[in-house]
Amino acid sequence: MMPDAGIYRAVTDFAWSQHWLAGFAVAFGEYGVFLVVPAMLALLWRARGDATALARAGWVPLAVAVALGSDTVLKALFAEVRPCRVVPGVRTLLPCDAPTDYAFPSNHTVLVAAFAGALFFIRRAWGWWATAFALLIGVSRVYLGAHYPHDVLAGLAVGLGVGLCGVAVHRYLQRLAERILPGRVSAVSGSGRSG
Repeated sequence: MMPDAGIYRAVTDFAWSQHWLAGFAVAFGEYGVFLVVPAMLALLWRARGDATALARAGWVPLAVAVALGSDTVLKALFAEVRPCRVVPGVRTLLPCDAPTDYAFPSNHTVLVAAFAGALFFIRRAWGWWATAFALLIGVSRVYLGAHYPHDVLAGLAVGLGVGLCGVAVHRYLQRLAERILPGRVSAVSGSGRSG
């Protein structure tokens, strides 16, 4: 059993005792991650017509895709069985996933953390708010019984790490955006990083 199994057990026991919160916790923990989709579409729409803004906004869905690919590789490498199948007598708000649906890292957390990391290149304040949202998603995954705390911490590290790689690929994305929108480069290329 993992070293943080005791924390996992304490959180899931508490979750089980708070039936009034179960519906909200399940809805948020399972489906809150999908809120990034309209946010990404809004970012791309907002960036239309400006190559610099489009390069930054375009990195957001790319970062999410790269992070999810990394998550898939890590899950296959570590093959960590879900804690609900390992911790004896645990009661969870969600049914336990199949034995081959591995836990490490938390893909919900990876996705939202990558979104957050990429947002730092558009507006720092948005990145911080999205990071707080990623933390809440991660906590909810432990609360529902789907993950150990270390699965969530790893998901945050992987997602934020990938999202922050935008600094390394921005030049290439800028060139691509300039081909898509010739002659539409921002007068002040650093303006999107304020806030």
